[in-house]
Order: sequence, then C-alpha cells, then structure tokens
Amino acid sequence: MKNLASIIFILISLVVATAQAEIKLKFGVYASDKPTTMVRMFRPLLNTLEINLAEKLGEPVSISLQVASNYDQGIENLVNGQVDFARMGPASYIISEERNPDLQLLAMESKKGKKVFYGIICVQEQSEIENIAQLKGHSFAFGNERSTIGRYLSQHLLSEQGVYASDLASYEYLDRHDRVGTAVGAGQFDAGALKESTFKKLKGKGIKIRELSRFANVTKPWIASSNMSEKMIAVLKEALLELKDTTALKGIKKQGFLPAYDNDYTVIREAMQKNADFFLKTDNN
Repeated sequence: MKNLASIIFILISLVVATAQAEIKLKFGVYASDKPTTMVRMFRPLLNTLEINLAEKLGEPVSISLQVASNYDQGIENLVNGQVDFARMGPASYIISEERNPDLQLLAMESKKGKKVFYGIICVQEQSEIENIAQLKGHSFAFGNERSTIGRYLSQHLLSEQGVYASDLASYEYLDRHDRVGTAVGAGQFDAGALKESTFKKLKGKGIKIRELSRFANVTKPWIASSNMSEKMIAVLKEALLELKDTTALKGIKKQGFLPAYDNDYTVIREAMQKNADFFLKTDNN
C-alpha cells in the first residue's frame, strides 16, 4: 500500500508540475535611453503580450526583459540566441541579419498606422544656426555608432547637404538620444541628432533645444532569434499584430504593429552603404 501511495503521490506531483509549467521567453532591447526608462516603456506591453500568448497557446507564458547596456551587446544577444526575440532599430536589424541570416522579422511598430517616424537635428534654443550648411565649423553630437538616427541617417542627411565630417569643428558619439539632447542644451555641442520622441520629452523638461531639421526613419522591427520554433514565431506574430491595448502601447508611443518585410528597410540599408561618403570628402564636394 505504501508503494501504491508513493506512486500515486509522484503521479499527482508530475501532473501538478506540468500544469504549472510556464513557457519562458527572453525579450531583448538595448539602452537607447536610461535602462530604467526602457523598463517603464516595455514592461506593460510585455505583461499584455504574456496574457495574449497564454490564451493562444493554452499554457502560462512569462517574458523576462533583458536590457543590454549598448547596441553591440543587444545585437550579440539576438545573433547568438541569448534572447528569444528583440526590438531593435533598423540599422541594428540589418547588422544582425547580416551576421545571422536565419533571424526572422515578427512585425514592425505602427506610428499612427504608418511605418515612418522622425529623427531631429537639434541646436541650442538661442543658436544663430538656421540651416544645415551653417553647421560647418561647429561641433556635433551623434548618438551610438550603431544607431539608425544617431548615426547613419543623420550623417547621410549632412553629407547630402554638403556637410562632411572634416567640415565639423569636432564630433562625438554619446551613445544615447537623451545624452545628445542634454549635451546640446547645455552648450557642450552646437548641434546633435536624436529621435523626435526624446527631443519632445527633453523640451518638456525645459532643456533649451530647438529643431533645425528633421528626416524620416522606418519604425522599429521586432525580430525572432534563430532558436525560436516556427510555431512560436507564428503565434507571436499573430499576437503582436492583434495587440491594440492603448495602455500597454503607451510606453513605446506607438499604436500597434504592422506586418514587416525585409524590403521595408531598403532605404536604411542604402544609407548605411553610403555612410563612408560622410567621411570621404572629395575635391569636387
């Protein structure tokens, strides 16, 4: 009888353990703003996504948030499967996909139903600079060296307007959008490149900056690692495309998700390919 009771106890324990088992996923982002800000942005959305995935899969789902300290570490985490899926800037997606072609696009963020948002070239509020050409001889703050807005698109805009690296008095990469805007407002740099949402947030906090120019960017992709199963990819795509909860989406200031295709990022890929132009001023320029 004791053996029978032990067997029954073990079987019940196994059933309970199975019923309580969770599907555990790791979601990755990199710190384009302060890490605490990144957590506030994404945790409500991930909580909602956990519920939606659990309903679709019939099992509990938990999603942990992993904030990489920089762009390179975020790329490394996705490429090597240390996170199951990630949200990246377009340039980081292109770099990641080149390193691991088996990554898959899940969706891209919707900005009022569109796949476009903006980067800003800002100057100090009282600056006498009124156009891009007048940046010659002045200092400039870029974001991260892997940043779509903070480097590739802003440098592409400058070179198309006839301003090259050698024309600037100096320039530095400050890693984060908030650092760029704050440094320009404090007079440490004459101009800088940052995303529009951070520009508006800093303005709201009283940072003395103003918009000099703006340029279009493609919204951020959400990407599955090469370790994720096809079933999970399909369910996750569906859950993202159906997600309309305004409270959950408030943190990332988007209205939902749209289907994503690699050719959505062609314009970014071209700007990256032409990035050397910014550093190679010729006698004809």
